[in-house]
Amino acid sequence: MPLQFNPVKLFAGTGTKALALKIAESYGRPLGSVSINRFSDGEFQPAYDESVRGCDVFLIQSTYQPSDNLMELLLMIDAAKRASAHYITAIVPYYGLARQDRKDRPRQAIGAKLVANLLKSAGIHRIMTMDLHAAQIQGFFDIPVDHLDGSIIFVPYIKSLKLENLTIASPDMGGSYRARTFAKFFNAEVVICDKRRKRANEIESMSIIGDVTGMDIVLIDDICDTAGTLAKAAALIMEKGAKSVRAVCTHPVLSGKAYETVENSVLTELIVTDSIPLKQESSKIRVLSTAELFAKAIANVNEHGSISDLFKID
Repeated sequence: MPLQFNPVKLFAGTGTKALALKIAESYGRPLGSVSINRFSDGEFQPAYDESVRGCDVFLIQSTYQPSDNLMELLLMIDAAKRASAHYITAIVPYYGLARQDRKDRPRQAIGAKLVANLLKSAGIHRIMTMDLHAAQIQGFFDIPVDHLDGSIIFVPYIKSLKLENLTIASPDMGGSYRARTFAKFFNAEVVICDKRRKRANEIESMSIIGDVTGMDIVLIDDICDTAGTLAKAAALIMEKGAKSVRAVCTHPVLSGKAYETVENSVLTELIVTDSIPLKQESSKIRVLSTAELFAKAIANVNEHGSISDLFKID
């Protein structure tokens, strides 16, 4: 029996509209039209302005600042399901609440699992995301998960810098696996910043494991929130004799005084993606687009192609 290809329609939530427009342009199809009816008390109600019956629907929405963006995505999923969409894929470039992936103290919620349950219950058949805070979050879903790797975007850029003494660094022990995986592309050494926290977003102490003298250091992380860890790690690395320090972070959450912290840090640049729109411009922040990667992933899913082909780096 020949493969069946259903009509594809792309829609964007309000939180990730700019990225969605780029994805649609790269895919070669305009975004579908959605109306968001807003009530005076803050309640909102999405509705599709065109038929989605029998279509493969891709809904693009990152769930940063998750309350509104997540709820909007859930309502869009429900509306598509009730409008007889054939197959619904949630494209969530940044998966919010992913840092709540386990119980590390009693009576604590596991937010990443709750979000997975909500998305599945709303009616998605598949989720597409990038650089989850912990890869095992994929196991929270009982549906296909396309977990794209940001290294395919970052590695070519780092190579273009032609750094003479490149060393990869992890800003904490938990990110060591991510740093080692990244380092394999360059046959580079890995150093680790061992940090101790008093509480969330507050560092008590930090030390460097490994030699950074004379090296061009690239710190690797998935999320940059307050930028405090990166700034402190970069300062300590330079104190230990490094030649330069850059940071690669997939998701620019950048809350609080993060922009000011980055500007005042010793970082040469902070390299991020457009999974979350920047709140303001910064001379030290370079944004690399995920649009082409997600557009290729959409095409491969719709045409029953291989997603693993998107992990190949020349």
